[in-house]
Amino acid sequence: MQLKLKSTEEDKDKKKPGRLNPSRIRDHLANERTYLAWMRTGIALLGFGVVIVRLRAFQVPLIPRPGNGWKLGLVFSLVGLITVWLSTGHYFAVRRDIEEDTYEPTDRWVLLFSLAVMILGTGVIYFVFTTSLDPSSPLIPE
Repeated sequence: MQLKLKSTEEDKDKKKPGRLNPSRIRDHLANERTYLAWMRTGIALLGFGVVIVRLRAFQVPLIPRPGNGWKLGLVFSLVGLITVWLSTGHYFAVRRDIEEDTYEPTDRWVLLFSLAVMILGTGVIYFVFTTSLDPSSPLIPE
């Protein structure tokens, strides 16, 4: 059994040619960090939705019917799932663009998710200030 210590001319010919973009590795790592940040955001939105829905479990309900808090929790969870789905698609699109050296940043994702979080925040504020805290109220504070 012989070990090759030196590369031959054939091995040099088999290597891939250099890429056009010398900072390709740095760009891919930045893309992965961005993807992971979006995933953390999606998971946080999912978790916040679950917390909103489950808050009722920590209180003794005055009236045995569900309130409206579960709807807000469901919306948070759905936005979290959509965030995970879209961030995965965006990651692969950016990855392809980096490989082809055609990447151009877009503003639509930042605007879309900023708008979504603003709407969800408005929903939370509305829900908090419109829910009655009086125990004799027909509404169930959640």
